[in-house]
Amino acid sequence: MKQHLARQSIFRPIAVFFTASAILFSGCAYFANKPLKTLSYVAGTPSPNRNLFIFLRGLGGSHHSFEKEGLVEATRQRGLDFDMAAPNAHFIYYLERTLLQRLRQDVILPAKGKGYENIWLVGFSMGGLGSLLYAHKHPEDIKGVCLISPFLGYDALIDEINKSGGLQNWTPGEYSPDDDWQRMLWHWIKTRVASQNAPPVYLGFGTGDPYAQAQQLLATALPAHRVIRLKGAHDYETFKKIWQRFLDRNVWRDNEKTRPAAPD
Repeated sequence: MKQHLARQSIFRPIAVFFTASAILFSGCAYFANKPLKTLSYVAGTPSPNRNLFIFLRGLGGSHHSFEKEGLVEATRQRGLDFDMAAPNAHFIYYLERTLLQRLRQDVILPAKGKGYENIWLVGFSMGGLGSLLYAHKHPEDIKGVCLISPFLGYDALIDEINKSGGLQNWTPGEYSPDDDWQRMLWHWIKTRVASQNAPPVYLGFGTGDPYAQAQQLLATALPAHRVIRLKGAHDYETFKKIWQRFLDRNVWRDNEKTRPAAPD
């Protein structure tokens, strides 16, 4: 298990990789425009399902990791009437800014065409960022978002927000959404997610996660029952534990805005 995780290099800081990759992969637009290769997993329930979890991968590993690490099986074991899909939404789609287009055209719209009505994005690490960006752009397409140890931006902006007294007191100032995705994202979290005028967002993270500062900041914008904190790091062992907690809480059935916090 430890060797498998080491090969995936999921401990490598995402922010550093983003910067380096912008130089190394600047000519890879071809790969970012190719349709997303997507793995599909049926729930095994007797009747066709109208419910779908879409797993968005992190920087390390691959879209095969959800099955290899037991997250697909954990979902099936609970007898849920949810099918699952895992597109290979790798970093190049983010770098070339084609992720949202490809995810919609290759995965979500075809799923709707097959009769799926209750679609949830489940984003891990970098995939958590992708899930939020999609919810911002196309909130009408999805019912909710589960973020598991998400990457939410660089330290400089997170420090700026915290130094201003928190998200409620922070003002983004003038910015171009096309040029500053971080301010756009956190401005949307402040004005839409925090006021619950967006698809419901659920958050889980380990207290030893290197991105816990930003994750904790996001937690201040969410109802307490939509946040899971547990002892853990930024690895699949922690990811799986968080996903199992979300499954056991049946978060996709929670449409109430004021629900008592569930015990961790």
